[in-house]
Amino acid sequence: MSAVALMMRDAGHEVSGSDQDVFPPMSTYVAGLGFPVTYRLDSANLPPDLDILVLGTSAKLGGEDNPEVVAARAVGVRITTFAELVGEVTAGRTNTVVAGSFGKSTCTALMAHVLRESGVDAGWMIGAISPSLPATGHWGTAADMVLEGDEYVVSQSDRRSKFALYHPDHLLLTSLIHDHVNVFPTFADYEAPFLDLLRGLPASGLAVMRHHPAIQAVAHETAARVVWYDTAPCEGWFSRDVVYGETSHFTLVGPAGQAIPLNTSLLGAHNIENIVGVAASLLERGLVSEVGLAGAMASFSGIRRRLDRLTRTSKVPLIEGFGSSYEKARSAIEAMKLHYPHRPLTVVFEPHTFSWRSRDALDWYDTVFEGAAGVLIIPPPEHGAGTHHQSSFAEILARTAATGVACKGVETAEAAMAELSQLAGDEVVLLLSSGPLLGLPDSLPAVFDRLY
Repeated sequence: MSAVALMMRDAGHEVSGSDQDVFPPMSTYVAGLGFPVTYRLDSANLPPDLDILVLGTSAKLGGEDNPEVVAARAVGVRITTFAELVGEVTAGRTNTVVAGSFGKSTCTALMAHVLRESGVDAGWMIGAISPSLPATGHWGTAADMVLEGDEYVVSQSDRRSKFALYHPDHLLLTSLIHDHVNVFPTFADYEAPFLDLLRGLPASGLAVMRHHPAIQAVAHETAARVVWYDTAPCEGWFSRDVVYGETSHFTLVGPAGQAIPLNTSLLGAHNIENIVGVAASLLERGLVSEVGLAGAMASFSGIRRRLDRLTRTSKVPLIEGFGSSYEKARSAIEAMKLHYPHRPLTVVFEPHTFSWRSRDALDWYDTVFEGAAGVLIIPPPEHGAGTHHQSSFAEILARTAATGVACKGVETAEAAMAELSQLAGDEVVLLLSSGPLLGLPDSLPAVFDRLY
């Protein structure tokens, strides 16, 4: 929502907003954007000359329980969703949609950053914060627009995927793994909107897709030109000679024999994969030079909450990852084992999304923490529990304990700090959630820098 608000302000509109139950980093980010924001829902928040009320996806924001919606409807103000608005206002642009089960935010931000560093004033919309970009949303003066394409539903009443409204000219498809089980009960349900997305690409478009069996199985659905990418040799773009470290180095290999040396400060094999996909998209369309690409990739500092190192002086690295799904959580854990192979890994995990809280996905806990020495688990939130098969905290703890991983439930920030203050000093700690994590990302770094 902040990204769309910034896009619209860039385009010359007056913007204000309301929300509730928000938490850092987005709450603090929005507070500094310079337009009026209130953290209560009240009809008094509506400007007298309001033209459009744009609703987020959260069930708490829509319907008759929201006094702003009621007041706007009473005076005939148009009520829409951000996905509908984005589709309308970008209809005349050259849209690249970045879609997939994971990697969307990083790839969208990276693509926007490389274009910006190469002198292309493209627009963008990103559902996360990147320190390498001035904002999460930008209108831009160039024809190109880069949109993070979320497969989640437009609204509680409109069950289309958001990206179905973005009329892409080009596509970067990073992954196709079953997610959002509360909305898509089966993989076929989850796959269906992606099939429609592929079918909607024009024949003149470019579809850059990860060389993965699930994507290969549906690639024939598009009339666009298909280019593959991977971290293993394939007929498209791939990485070779990867050397991991605080700065990782590798060679980007292209289908015409290109061999481009690149380096990155991003952690994990999945980020090498993200870089290859973005590079393939931009180079295939001739939007950047090889030299410009290398410089921009090296200067990209990533995405907040996507493997950020939060500590400054502590000998025990405290890293924050984004764990909204199984694949994202596994990627973060594997990155920790890759970059800190000799340190015991402690994970602090919050099952925040509907998928992690659903009994339909309880088997995720059977393998997700493989490689961790210990796991602290925070109770799942209760909002929306009645809309799906919510697991209890006890069920989640028992399922995790049955795998043999040492796990313990912590219900307060103080309890978590008490556990983490007993570390030996040779560990690495990963905070993993898409939720507030009891405020630990804000409070723990100073504690670690003092203790370790």
